[in-house]
Amino acid sequence: MDLGKKIRKIRKEQNRNLEDIANACGFTKSLLSKIENGKTVPPIGTLIKIAEALGTKISVLLDDHDQGGTVHTTKEMSLQKLVKTEKGYSFSALAVERQEKLMQPFFFIAKKGETPKRTVSHVGEEFIYVLEGKMKYKVGNVDYTLSPGDSLYFDSLEDHAFTPISEEVKYLSVFSSNSKSE
Repeated sequence: MDLGKKIRKIRKEQNRNLEDIANACGFTKSLLSKIENGKTVPPIGTLIKIAEALGTKISVLLDDHDQGGTVHTTKEMSLQKLVKTEKGYSFSALAVERQEKLMQPFFFIAKKGETPKRTVSHVGEEFIYVLEGKMKYKVGNVDYTLSPGDSLYFDSLEDHAFTPISEEVKYLSVFSSNSKSE
């Protein structure tokens, strides 16, 4: 099942309308409709907000399989699952088969000059680890320059944004969707 259909299915199972979910997420009904109809691929921050509004995890939106225990994902599997967004980057959700997990790991590939200059924030914590390339990552008012092997760990409620410095940057990002108040 594709992402938009999955979101619509969960929303309808909860007897909620587009406006309800859009308002909970802080964006327009039109945007949510485009996502549900497969006309646009939302960035990760938007997916996180939709999952929160639906009371589910992002992995539930990205995969229909439910597996407990150890999940093995090969490099080839990650590359096959890459989703290209309209925001200048591609991502692959890792270990989506295990839906009941505390961490949401992702593999990202971002291209220089193609990512928007906007900040995002969402509930939880985030960990970034650079695999290849170089990027600037801004958290709050502080800019960090990250190279291969560098990492950041931060409260994702703080405004954050990234900008590739090299032509391409590949990195892992792990989101924790549990807020400290839970």
